[in-house]
Amino acid sequence: MHDQLNGRTRLVVLGLDGLPFSLAQSLCRDGSLPNLATLALSPNARAIRAELPELSPVNWASFITGKNPGGHGVFGFSQIDPASYAQSLVDSSAIKASTIFERMGEKGLTSKVLNLPGAYPAKPIPGMMVAGFVAHDLQKAVHPPFLASILAGEDYVLEADTTRGAKDPDYLLSQVRATLRSRARALELFWPDLSWDLFMLVLTETDRLFHFFYPAVANPQHALHGAFLEFLAEWDRLIGVVLERFDALKGPKRLIVLADHGFTECITEVDLNVWLMSQGILTLRDRGTNEYDSQAIAPHESAAFALDPGRIFINVKERFARGVFHQYIADKLKDELKASLMELSHEGKPIMAAVHDPRDIYSGPFTFKAPDLICEARPGYALTGKFDRLQLCGLHGRFGVHTAGDAFYYDSQGAAPATVSEAGREMFTYFGLEA
Repeated sequence: MHDQLNGRTRLVVLGLDGLPFSLAQSLCRDGSLPNLATLALSPNARAIRAELPELSPVNWASFITGKNPGGHGVFGFSQIDPASYAQSLVDSSAIKASTIFERMGEKGLTSKVLNLPGAYPAKPIPGMMVAGFVAHDLQKAVHPPFLASILAGEDYVLEADTTRGAKDPDYLLSQVRATLRSRARALELFWPDLSWDLFMLVLTETDRLFHFFYPAVANPQHALHGAFLEFLAEWDRLIGVVLERFDALKGPKRLIVLADHGFTECITEVDLNVWLMSQGILTLRDRGTNEYDSQAIAPHESAAFALDPGRIFINVKERFARGVFHQYIADKLKDELKASLMELSHEGKPIMAAVHDPRDIYSGPFTFKAPDLICEARPGYALTGKFDRLQLCGLHGRFGVHTAGDAFYYDSQGAAPATVSEAGREMFTYFGLEA
């Protein structure tokens, strides 16, 4: 059972970053997105659940390793230095488990990967890698290195500029059109030789739009709805190109289409550091110079602090250079914090769906690196851990928020994984590998 021309069993993965299953279905019902409708209205489509925290680097790492964060070591966009308390962005070096691409390479199988979030800087794999967010240097975003000159010659755009785009919908649309054209061109360049067993393309444009203009996409009465639907029609055409190319492949073959998390309209942001300060648990030396200035923490006077998006760390001596008490006291504080957080409300409605101990939701050798508590908000509440905020609740320019549930999933073989890491294990199993 192999491809008659190339002797290969093939898997195609299309990532639709941040696409909610419920929104995908509702957008497809008027016929304006026919290619998405082929997937979303199929009995092989369903909603799956993101790993917590429901962020792109956490979930793409979970997908490509087939493990939850305790098994691969990525727990957020950022990590904190235990000596200086400074934050830094995580990158591909944070992924401590073997990826599907590496494991396939051990069997002599080849992968081509385009725009994978969390893969920067690109690591050598058997095949080809073009990393996505947070990639900023094309030379470091690709493997093999010669791909950089090819993509530069095509004016390949690594990432949309959302800083200005957050307040300028026309500019944001021009930016996501540029990234979409770049992905389409890369697909044209790197698919046709069929010298691959796994081809993965991730489209991140939906995530970029939804953060700032989710209400405009979801609400047909919104003044900007038509403009965003025009863009989504272009996005849908690229989905159609992938489907046509997949249909033309000889078997055996399989198509998996998935989102790394869901999305919904943001009711309010909720800053957990403001809450911790109000409880006398966190003290800042000064208001942070920016929202990520965790060095504003006064360590000897702080029992705990939060990092986006609701990760709470207790300042223990076993973990931090200036910890204030030992782990056995932290365990008692964890229980107290968990109970208090579950009582947190906004306009009379509870904010938290759950507050998790990492040992209850993670497994694997890196669970000890997890936050002490992982807060899961009810849909619509955006949990943050900033260092320059004064108000507990408010909107700060983002009108869409990730959800842990309702992530899009489609599988041509009809598999029904419950989570993103289980979806990843489907890839391993397909190629006869163990995650």
